[in-house]
Amino acid sequence: MLDMDYRRRGYIEIEELKELGLLPPRDRLEKGPVAVLECPEQIPCNICVPFCPTKAIQMEKIIDIPRVDWNKCTGCGVCVAVCPGLAAFVVDLSKPEADYVTLPYEFLPVPVKGDSVILLNRRGERIGVGEVTRVWERNKTYVVTVKVPKGFGMEVRGIWVERR
Repeated sequence: MLDMDYRRRGYIEIEELKELGLLPPRDRLEKGPVAVLECPEQIPCNICVPFCPTKAIQMEKIIDIPRVDWNKCTGCGVCVAVCPGLAAFVVDLSKPEADYVTLPYEFLPVPVKGDSVILLNRRGERIGVGEVTRVWERNKTYVVTVKVPKGFGMEVRGIWVERR
């Protein structure tokens, strides 16, 4: 049994996500884009459920941890845009040349397609450089897809955009 000390640390580790059943199986991650909801708290929030266009996200009660039916998920990213806790991501490990991570972004400057950005891990540490491949906005949350080095798809959880 893991320590599950994410509240004290302020971030959740991959092992904890796995223990909670919140990680898609490796073969699903390698098939194409899929939602990864890093939402371990049992709080009254279910905004992702009604917004999921394929009904892939389910909760029995409003305080349950949201669960993704990874076979129904298309990786559209709507959950990323609507999650108030910034805990939804889309990961695509299917490409041979790089991984792709779609994440929420609520800072300035807003990145644009083609920007080179600093990649941050779940601890906020710089771990490399990526390239922005897509940006869209919903209710003042930008959803950014970043091409990251192969093997970094499950670790990148933020970006830093240098001032222009």
